Amino acid sequence: MATSYYKLDIETRESVGKKSTKAIRRDGRIPSTLYFKGDEPENIAIDKIKLYQALKSDQRVYEVELGGESQYVMVKAVQYHPVTDEIIHLDFMRVRRSEKMTISVPLVLIGKPIGVVEGGILSQALNQIEISCFPTNVPDQIEVNIDKMELNSSISVADVSTDDEEVEILSSSEINVATITAPSAEEETISDDTVTDEDKDEPSDDQKSDDSDNEEKSKE
Repeated sequence: MATSYYKLDIETRESVGKKSTKAIRRDGRIPSTLYFKGDEPENIAIDKIKLYQALKSDQRVYEVELGGESQYVMVKAVQYHPVTDEIIHLDFMRVRRSEKMTISVPLVLIGKPIGVVEGGILSQALNQIEISCFPTNVPDQIEVNIDKMELNSSISVADVSTDDEEVEILSSSEINVATITAPSAEEETISDDTVTDEDKDEPSDDQKSDDSDNEEKSKE
């Protein structure tokens, strides 16, 4: 469990609206909202440079100081500019390090299934899986080895596991994760009535000779 956390520079903002948010962005900060279960959302602004540095770190939990007290937050949602892809707004979720939380993380398939080697098609139906864990122990992703999947087989959440005893999978065990199916057979049908130039019979030598005689007689 981590003993130190990346600290973000934030401050509360009293005014909201387009004019206020534009002024905040011009000042090198990003308007954000801090949520915590049971409390009213807090409108805050965060230093842009510090934020980008934090997002590049390996940490998922960050420390902030609000109201003279240290609190711990995680990024809940990020809004990007449609043209520049710059971050224009964030939602943070306040967490307690000593309490487990519910969160969805990426579900990644690893390995080369037997069924795919035999020509099957792999389809992944579930890309995110819901788990319960401590805020300080959120995995980047949950991996599922699919090497042994055969043709016309499937796996469900019941087949997903994690080595970390503190991470509990909450998604229903019956949800389909991935399936390997046989490719659709493409039958090429050629009509018997279709005759190509190559299929046409060449005239015999006798026919060629008769045609030549007829041409000579017509000249006479």
